[in-house]
Amino acid sequence: MNRSLHVHQPFAPIAALLVNALIWGLSWYPFRHLDSLGLHSLWTTVWIYAFAALLIGARYPSAIARVLGSRWLLLLALASGLTNAFFNWGVTVGEVVRVVLLFYLMPVWAVLLARWLLDEPIGAGAVLRVLLAVAGASIVLWQPGETFPLPRSLPDWLGLAGGAAFALTNVLLRRQAADPAQARAMAMFAGGVLVPGTLASVLALSPATAALVGGPTFSAGIAIVATLTAVLFLVANLSLQYGAARLPTSVTAVVMLSEVPFAALSAVVIGGEQLSARTLAGGAMIVAASALAAFSKPPRTQD
Repeated sequence: MNRSLHVHQPFAPIAALLVNALIWGLSWYPFRHLDSLGLHSLWTTVWIYAFAALLIGARYPSAIARVLGSRWLLLLALASGLTNAFFNWGVTVGEVVRVVLLFYLMPVWAVLLARWLLDEPIGAGAVLRVLLAVAGASIVLWQPGETFPLPRSLPDWLGLAGGAAFALTNVLLRRQAADPAQARAMAMFAGGVLVPGTLASVLALSPATAALVGGPTFSAGIAIVATLTAVLFLVANLSLQYGAARLPTSVTAVVMLSEVPFAALSAVVIGGEQLSARTLAGGAMIVAASALAAFSKPPRTQD
């Protein structure tokens, strides 16, 4: 019998997804390095996605017109841009593990957004996942002496907002599945340029926040590191597209969760961060909620 063919997934697509997760899990390091050289993570994000957007635009010029002619693809560009702006900024200035875990509160946002944009009913399983994720986040965020756990720092808010934007990105990708892949990719890459660039410009020009972001700084060292990082992110995106196109969605979602241990281990080994028992316990609950969401079936809509 060939039952094993139905149980075991092909190695190459899984390996490709692991490459994507590894690059994202380690992405905090080049962002911090470039930040130490004077290039804020928002400007680094612009550099990275401008590289990819130019390549996609040169190869598929019709994708640009497709994006400009669709309000939903423009919304996808906004959501993708916010995802990258918030996540990249968060892991640059905050504790990597906390930001990544708060980012992966996606089951909470995905349930609400799918109800709003896809008209998916909220079933008992979805409620359970939301409660599990919220409980995990509460454990991660709680501090001694607090009566109610709330984000109290910019990185925590960036992690939460980035996860909400990422959930919106995923829901919009599902909604616009009929659009050409290159148009969706163009929307996401263009959003990764325009949204962080606009946010950085506004913050840099405001006297109250100019010191927080600052204008773009360039040097030979910055150009080399930023371009290499852009190439790595392009490899990550291509790896994701290759793997996700050849595996069930549930498998893709679970393999992508490997970004969490990649980020945690690298933050401990390279960044010298400490993992408390509370963070580990809350993180396990958040990851479990995401894993349950990956294997869940959407509830049937009523006729």
